[in-house]
Amino acid sequence: MSATPAVDREFPEAPQKDRRRWVALAFIAVAQLMIALDATVVSIALPSAQAALHASDADRQWVVTAYTLAFGGLLLLGGRVADYLGRKRAFLIGLAGFSIASMLGGAAPDFAVLVAARALQGAFAALLAPTALSLLAVTFTQPRERATAFAVYGSIAGSGAAIGMLLGGALTQYLSWRWCLYVNLPIALIAAVGGWRVLARSESRPRPSFDLPGALLVTGALAALVYACTNVVTSGWSSPNVTGFLVASAVMLVLFVLRESSTSNPLLPLRILADRNRSGAYVTVGLGLAGMFGAFLFLTYYLQVVLRFPPLQAGLAFLPITLASQAGSWLIARQLMPRVAPRLLMVPAALVAMAGMALLTQLHVDSGYMSLVLPAEILLGLGISSLMVPAFSIATRGVDPREAGVASATVNTAQQVGASLGTALLNTVATSATAGFAGVRTVALVHGFSVATAWGAGILLLAAITAGILINSRPSRR
Repeated sequence: MSATPAVDREFPEAPQKDRRRWVALAFIAVAQLMIALDATVVSIALPSAQAALHASDADRQWVVTAYTLAFGGLLLLGGRVADYLGRKRAFLIGLAGFSIASMLGGAAPDFAVLVAARALQGAFAALLAPTALSLLAVTFTQPRERATAFAVYGSIAGSGAAIGMLLGGALTQYLSWRWCLYVNLPIALIAAVGGWRVLARSESRPRPSFDLPGALLVTGALAALVYACTNVVTSGWSSPNVTGFLVASAVMLVLFVLRESSTSNPLLPLRILADRNRSGAYVTVGLGLAGMFGAFLFLTYYLQVVLRFPPLQAGLAFLPITLASQAGSWLIARQLMPRVAPRLLMVPAALVAMAGMALLTQLHVDSGYMSLVLPAEILLGLGISSLMVPAFSIATRGVDPREAGVASATVNTAQQVGASLGTALLNTVATSATAGFAGVRTVALVHGFSVATAWGAGILLLAAITAGILINSRPSRR
């Protein structure tokens, strides 16, 4: 998401009580809901899509990672493109592109087309998400109204995962997994028609000022890393097909750093990373989401393939993790942030999430939802949300106002990158453990999930250690 120019406002002459701004908020929120639910709406449908398109266990994670990888890798560039095009135009282009990508995915004749469509969705989400957020930033300037607008936006973003799970379950069970993608068309049409009528046109910049080579380097590096992790299942760590992509990823990351240190318009000014608290927050967010999305993937298959939950029931089974997340955000993090140092909240929060992941290592074919999965979901929801709220606050604290958008985009990028790499790595671990287990297929599958969740618990422990070592800021008292 891009920094907000002081003179570039969607309603430059609007009086403070212009009701049009609140109507605009409604349509911006609809667009944000579409982006948020699409991160999970396909997850519930994944077992059905995998069976219908004959995808392997090793490749199934690409339906998730293609979206999050393109989203995270292009997010910084998307904010700059939105500044160049003008926010209203970028908003409408993002909605149109997202709709077209969704239709292509819904009509996918094979697995490769579905993955390509998901990547295209992620690319347009990378344009749409920072545009929507910057529209709010320039539309609501009074502190009280701004707080209300961002509270609405945050609630939509936070509840989108749960809505996606429920909607995905209902559509898969009563229509088809393909409708998990087709459903984006009416949502996008509502947001586009409303945005066209309500949003005022903003000025575009006379020439581009975004770093396309930097975007290509960082996206290519992440894609190569995820692809290497995926190939481990079939080739092993020592295979040239794995080591080659790992080396390519490392080279592109080095070139990205060199590029950002020398270009006049970097995607990511390296000075933002120089502060230990901000860089610690970025790493902690990435690690936290890596463990969280791994749990989503395994629980989806455990509930539907092992426990034989219908898709809608599986979606409902994820509801406690969202309720726990809301409780962690509002009742724990919001209350404690002004009173305690961030790491005194973040370290215990990461350990609580780790305890939830550790519970999932005890999964067996005959494990009950109420006795094992439900407590693990509650611990994960409370822990991850209590970790993320202070991390997001730290990630943008103390930056130059002109670079607040870049700092915000960076922490959102850390989210998407963590989700991509965590899903790829933990799926690789699970698939390898399943393949090496001699026994009944279902038992082997659950064994793979148990091994992978142990790795996930280790990742969350690393998040706690990172927060404890790097983050030393004081409480934020306002």
